[in-house]
Amino acid sequence: DVQLQASGGGLVQAGASLRISCAASGLTFDDYAIGWYRQAPGKEREGVACISSVRSRTYYSDFAEGRFSISRDNARNTVTLQMNNLTPDDTAVYYCAALWLTANPDNLLSLIHQHADYWGRGTLVTVSS
Repeated sequence: DVQLQASGGGLVQAGASLRISCAASGLTFDDYAIGWYRQAPGKEREGVACISSVRSRTYYSDFAEGRFSISRDNARNTVTLQMNNLTPDDTAVYYCAALWLTANPDNLLSLIHQHADYWGRGTLVTVSS
């Protein structure tokens, strides 16, 4: 069975940093684009960042650009999202998703969101003011 396991969430204060990870199993990880998405209470799920399977091209939403950094370790089947300078607006459940795709389209973040082959259970990030 394919599993995506998100971990690393927690409670932090505004301005702090946090690193969350997505560990995958049961799939050919190298061929999958991986994305992070988040859903805050009362809001729709939105894209945060993603990383392609081809040369690990990275994509960021506007709010993540410059504060968050996504990376992947194919040897460990893991994608990590480093989040810096967190604000209360970053409070949400963060989910990772995987899409089999060996290309680098400009709209990869939305492609994964709409067509992901697999979703993991989320990890809660709470940022206090």
